[in-house]
Amino acid sequence: MNRYPSYACFNSGNGSLSFSRLLPLLVFCIACSIVMVSCNQSSTKTVSMTPNNEVYYTCSMHPQVHEDHPGKCPICQMDLIAVPKTSLKSTNEVHLNEEQIRLGNIMIDTIAGGNIGNRLVLPGTLNFNQQKLSSISTRVDGRLEKLYVKKTGDYVRKGDPLFDLYSEQLNNGKQEYIAALKQQNAFGNSLINYGALVESAKGKLVLWGMNSEQIAGLSQSPSLSTVTTFYSPESGYVTALNAQEGSFNAEGTAIMQLADLSTLWAEGQVYTTQLSLVSRNSDVTIQIPGRGNQIIKGVLEFENPEINPATRIGLVRVTIPNANHELSPGMPVYIIAAGKQHHSIILPAEAVLLNKSGAIAWIQTRPGTYTARMVTVGIMNDNSVEILSGLKPGDVVVTSGAYLINSEYIFENGANPMGAMDMGKQ
Repeated sequence: MNRYPSYACFNSGNGSLSFSRLLPLLVFCIACSIVMVSCNQSSTKTVSMTPNNEVYYTCSMHPQVHEDHPGKCPICQMDLIAVPKTSLKSTNEVHLNEEQIRLGNIMIDTIAGGNIGNRLVLPGTLNFNQQKLSSISTRVDGRLEKLYVKKTGDYVRKGDPLFDLYSEQLNNGKQEYIAALKQQNAFGNSLINYGALVESAKGKLVLWGMNSEQIAGLSQSPSLSTVTTFYSPESGYVTALNAQEGSFNAEGTAIMQLADLSTLWAEGQVYTTQLSLVSRNSDVTIQIPGRGNQIIKGVLEFENPEINPATRIGLVRVTIPNANHELSPGMPVYIIAAGKQHHSIILPAEAVLLNKSGAIAWIQTRPGTYTARMVTVGIMNDNSVEILSGLKPGDVVVTSGAYLINSEYIFENGANPMGAMDMGKQ
């Protein structure tokens, strides 16, 4: 009995297939298999080397990397991944869900026209009103015996004592006046006009700074004081103190300076290119940042005809009231001169994003979908921006949160939306 019947086909004899006849068939099958594998590999290599215009390659960690062939990220060396070009969002769109809109405080508004005009804002400062400054000086030679005002910044009322002065010349004038009075009382005007002598002596005392009350008291005092007190002719703050007790001061020496702060000068700087926008007697607004942006109305009353040749800056001046002395010289101010108004498309300043490439605004094309639009801006002030081109009335513009949408676009695409826009197509 044959234990291996499966090998019967290899036995020689009638009705059996010999091994020699199978061998060519096996060789043919193996050759065909080798040829098919080689063709598949060649086809695969051909496909991989052919550029694919339907995808681009980017890095999952650095989406700003765009290549047209596979490879490594030049930044982190990770393998680039293939992304369909249909995902490039050729329309510069950003999609936000309701939660993102709420958290980002995204607000929109429909464009409407409005009035806007050139507004000139001049930086300036508050200064003393030079017409309200008083210089207190000696009118006669003498030694300063006592100062009643010890430091700058003190407030002096009209009639307050300022200093005591010892002056031999003034003391002689006092004695001359007393002697003339006594002679007039004793002899009258029979032979000599003593009344004229009295008025002459009195005039000298007035000229040297004594007031009428002091002169009248000379005839009532049994003895003359060797020092004379001088009183303030005006009310104001002491802005300068130039003398010390015990110093000798010649006639005309400035002892101190007083400033009346009931009015101040708001002086602003204007460039030569802005001179055509300002004119004397025009209405202006004074804004004071140090007082919570307090607004004071005024009239431009002075324009310096001389321009500083080094800075090309001129000076304009407005007098403002300061009855309660709440404002101080040296405080920064803005002098705002309004120009002629005209009708145009106006957006809030927050709605327009500016950089070196230009300006863009984000518009809503449908709920939750926003598109960048390049715009040309005109007049800009603190709160509004004029749009010259790029938008039209009826467009729904993002008025709050435009910066967040722009950041979202850069995060998703790795590039600024301005880079993909052509101003001529807007």
